[in-house]
Amino acid sequence: MLDGLLNQFSRRSTARSFNLGRLQEASEFERRLMDLCSLTAQDALKALETGPRGLSSQEAERRLEEFGPNELAQARRLGFWGDIFERCKSPLVIQLLIIALVSGFIGEIKSTFIVSAMVVLSVGLSYILDRRSRNTVDSLGKRVQSRTLVLRDGKETEVRVSEVVPGDVVILHAGSIVPADLRLLTAKDFFVSQSVLSGESIAVEKGANGSGGHTAALELPNACFFGSSVTSGTARGVVVNTGTRTMFGSISQRLTERREETSFDIGVRSFTWLMIRFMVVMVCAVFFIVGMTKGNWVEALLFGLSIAVGLTPEMLPMIVTVNLAKGALTMARKKVIVKRLPSIQNFGAIDVLCTDKTGTLTQDKVVLKRHVDITGNVSEDVLNYAYLNSYYQTGLRSLIDRAILEHSDLDVEENCALVDELPFDFQRRRMSVVVDYEGDHVLICKGAVEEIYTICSQYQIGDEVYPLIDMIREDLFEEVERLNRDGYRVLGIAYREFPRERSTYTVADEQGLILLGYIAFFDPPKDSAAEAVKLLKETGVEIKVVTGDNDLVARKVCRDVGLTVQRLVSGTELSLLSKDEFSRIVREADVFVKITPVQKEQIVRELRESGHVVGFMGDGVNDAPALKAADVGISVDSAVDVAKEAADIVLLEKNLLVLEEGIIEGRKVFANIVKYIRMGASSNFGNMFSVVGASYLFPFLPMLPVQVLTNNLLYDLSQTGIPTDNVDREQIAKPLKWHIGNVKRFMVFIGPVSSIFDYATYALMWFFFRCSAFSDPATGPQQKEALASLFQTGWFVESLLTQTLIVHIIRTRRIPFFGSCASLHMTLTTLTIMAVGAWLPYSPFAKSLGMVPLPLVYWIWIAAFLFTYAILTHIVKTWFFNRYGGD
Repeated sequence: MLDGLLNQFSRRSTARSFNLGRLQEASEFERRLMDLCSLTAQDALKALETGPRGLSSQEAERRLEEFGPNELAQARRLGFWGDIFERCKSPLVIQLLIIALVSGFIGEIKSTFIVSAMVVLSVGLSYILDRRSRNTVDSLGKRVQSRTLVLRDGKETEVRVSEVVPGDVVILHAGSIVPADLRLLTAKDFFVSQSVLSGESIAVEKGANGSGGHTAALELPNACFFGSSVTSGTARGVVVNTGTRTMFGSISQRLTERREETSFDIGVRSFTWLMIRFMVVMVCAVFFIVGMTKGNWVEALLFGLSIAVGLTPEMLPMIVTVNLAKGALTMARKKVIVKRLPSIQNFGAIDVLCTDKTGTLTQDKVVLKRHVDITGNVSEDVLNYAYLNSYYQTGLRSLIDRAILEHSDLDVEENCALVDELPFDFQRRRMSVVVDYEGDHVLICKGAVEEIYTICSQYQIGDEVYPLIDMIREDLFEEVERLNRDGYRVLGIAYREFPRERSTYTVADEQGLILLGYIAFFDPPKDSAAEAVKLLKETGVEIKVVTGDNDLVARKVCRDVGLTVQRLVSGTELSLLSKDEFSRIVREADVFVKITPVQKEQIVRELRESGHVVGFMGDGVNDAPALKAADVGISVDSAVDVAKEAADIVLLEKNLLVLEEGIIEGRKVFANIVKYIRMGASSNFGNMFSVVGASYLFPFLPMLPVQVLTNNLLYDLSQTGIPTDNVDREQIAKPLKWHIGNVKRFMVFIGPVSSIFDYATYALMWFFFRCSAFSDPATGPQQKEALASLFQTGWFVESLLTQTLIVHIIRTRRIPFFGSCASLHMTLTTLTIMAVGAWLPYSPFAKSLGMVPLPLVYWIWIAAFLFTYAILTHIVKTWFFNRYGGD
């Protein structure tokens, strides 16, 4: 439900701020939220007819029926006619519709019918395949819908965000997406990112207590808003508004969603307008040449319009959409959710993949292997304290916590009780609970070893406690290093006892602790990680590991998956660098350790600014900023909600091999789109010389307008097989990027080759088949019409056959038909169209199309032309790719 708008607004929030709190008039629902936030928590619950235990299941169902699903209006799809209208807004389609109307206005019904058929072909195919791909993706996408914890019948229950109703009591923790506008009831060290609404990237602290004097809803300290994400802490809140009644929902109704254009989008759009400008110049030239040389201005206008259709790449939107849709369908069959179709092309353009380590390269099943004191001996006290810490923490239970709780089953309820909690955050890199244990309040802290060391003043061996002086700190760290080198992820366990004098504690109490020992976890690499890394390297993708772990663990995992560590840098080192040094180190280093979430985002942005197309793969709260900043954000189904929402692509299975398959699929999409663009550009450029020359040289039209349109319609049909075409391995062996300059050069060198054979056909028809007799005064009107028809039919057939054949030459850098073969669909499509083109002069439609049967000897000449044309085009193509490359 959130995939479209939330991800979209999040990506734009740094560039555009929606100052919602300063709308001229607060909505009814906004005022309701502000009123409830001014009440006490108990009164707010009473006003919403709910309680601290939440709603009953029956009442929740009734309210869902009353208020409707918790969904955004803009997330709904356009209807059939709305979708068709959007597709018809393409400048290419508008141009064809205008030509069809003009043709009908001057009485050329056949031309109107043919041009209309082209529009139906282009718009219809793109609609059908786009819908098909979206339906398939949506059916799988239901598996990655965001879910949230609510209290139903007094019990914690996980429900879909769309099922949340006013009055629900929601439980929030780090990594949660706030599922509605709500009033907080309780909060502990609770920080929320509201950048999706305010544009501010800094997290805001929220609490349960309100204060007066606020004129804007966003300023309320005890309110959270739909679409925000929890960065740290825990809280409970009662839902006030859902769906379009939320602040986020009101924006979605006011604003038109516009996603950022990729370099590929910009390139396609610039090519489209280049062809349109080129077409306008050509049509004007042909119109005046034909009008002045033939004297029939209506005929000149109709011929000019038909040439406009012939020079328009009207199938480009269809080819792009169908290719992207086919890519999405292919990835969906591999259990990969593509949330934004254009991200498939970006996937293929990735040349740097940044990835977190835990849960992405490694399995998401962490196993607790060691619990030892600082000398390396097994310690049950360390295990017990670690268990208490994980058991009583109320935030998002990490893989680490689950591994500890699964390792043993301690009965803690009779002997302990939770007093307070200091939740984890990425600045402290630790979390603490305070429990009532054996007559004291015991603060138990678990976290990264380095951070635990900084807050400890003593250490314990057995029952003895000793002062932790600086000269022995390095000796104590030897056991940690040994475990790290063996591939274990190590956390420190420390504690401090307090008298039973208070019930609230703060981060300031995390001082003067006693270091008890370490817990070590083994997080093995995914079975597919090593092979995936190898395949990604072979496809030209550079891999950079960006992790919060230390260098020893990172090196071990890199060795296990086949990554060579040539340059490793820590987050501390990065924070001390100047901007220029930072840019250089980011490009050179391949492993980054002890990295904060902000630094992950900075690394991704710096790589993008350096000209790289960057993919980022992560699954945690700390990965969300980098996922949004990347060209392609990749997450996994087991990721936290905020990571899945920020991602463009979600892997439903843990097999990393689909990464390489997705990149290759993206490159195939790009390669097939470029085939059509190169072919259309070179064909149009060649047609310019042919049409202008023929219009001036001959006393009749070189091809009738209806023939030009029929030729173009058949040619368009022949190109519908391009999305299914095979792509040579060497074409997708490295990242592909858009270069309009290379397309222009290709057009200039390949285009004139087709004109050579057009002029050869002119000569054949004019001299060999004696169409030159048209200019003889002794030739009667009927003979002149027959000669003109013979000439026009001859060029129609040659033009269609050469244009259709050229795609088989351009589609590969190898020797066509022998070194590389097109897909069966494309081969059958082009052969069928060529057969139809050859059949038309002898068909029942010949007379209505102004065609006459061609002599047998003509086919011998055309066969020779096609053979020579294929050889010459292949020679020029090979020279071009050797000199300019294939991008």
